[in-house]
Amino acid sequence: EHIGGDCKIPSIVFYDQVGTARAFGAEALQEHIIEQAEDEQWIKLEWWKLHLRAKHLSASHIADDDIPPLPAGKSAVEVLADFMRYLYQCTRKFIEDSHGSVLWKSVENHVEYVLTHPNGWEGPQQKQIRRAASLAGLVPDSPEGQARVHLLTEGEASLHFCVSSILASDAFSKTPIIAPEHPKEDEEEPRQQGVVIIDAGGGTIDLSAYSMRLSPSSFEEIAPAECRLQGSVLVTRRAAALLKTKLEGSKKYGSPEILRQMTEIFDKTTKLRLRNAEDPQYIKFGTVRDKDSQYEIRSGQLRLPG
Repeated sequence: EHIGGDCKIPSIVFYDQVGTARAFGAEALQEHIIEQAEDEQWIKLEWWKLHLRAKHLSASHIADDDIPPLPAGKSAVEVLADFMRYLYQCTRKFIEDSHGSVLWKSVENHVEYVLTHPNGWEGPQQKQIRRAASLAGLVPDSPEGQARVHLLTEGEASLHFCVSSILASDAFSKTPIIAPEHPKEDEEEPRQQGVVIIDAGGGTIDLSAYSMRLSPSSFEEIAPAECRLQGSVLVTRRAAALLKTKLEGSKKYGSPEILRQMTEIFDKTTKLRLRNAEDPQYIKFGTVRDKDSQYEIRSGQLRLPG
């Protein structure tokens, strides 16, 4: 799916009742897939990557029971492997369709894979990623195969993106990152400047801080990378709890179906529009006939006070 140039693939997987993966990513959001999933009682996974999280991270706000369970007999590593296999197959098909199968066959046994992970994922989580890459068929389960898998923290990956796309640009090089409000006339221009990179992802928020020299360009980490389990899916999770509490006494609008609909709309629209915590926010879920002043619902919109 190509929507507004956004190439991010939703981390969604549908499994049937016997544990076979049936739909992935954007295709899992198509109406006919959703209908088939309901008819055949498929299991939908959205937050499955949180099952891989590092247990040492500060996470008093989330427990295993808070995350939707995996299908019976499936581990988080196996789900990750299924998703990797899907991405691999899509990539291979694109290359073969665009450049021919001869090109693909000439490189398929020599592909180097660069896989990113949250800053807080250490040895155990990295082993899980390597295991999933092997299960997915990306590389053989051997030292030679694993040598083609390169792991990179999301903080480092974001830094490389910023270097190539933003920090190295002419416009940026003429703009100081940090400048005092009232510089002294005899103060020399600093030789080093600071860069803080925030990767606000779905499951985690990763923060990295670097010292930067512009000429010649070089970067040095100046503080330990931080990782917090406060990503966007957890914002949506808290919104779902808020909606359930707010509409608890409403027979019409407190049903599981309406709450699920409101949560999905919040995730796709309301959450993205939030700019000022003091301003009220709205979830447009119904028609003009939907109204209930007791629950701040007017013209099909639920009002959330700032």
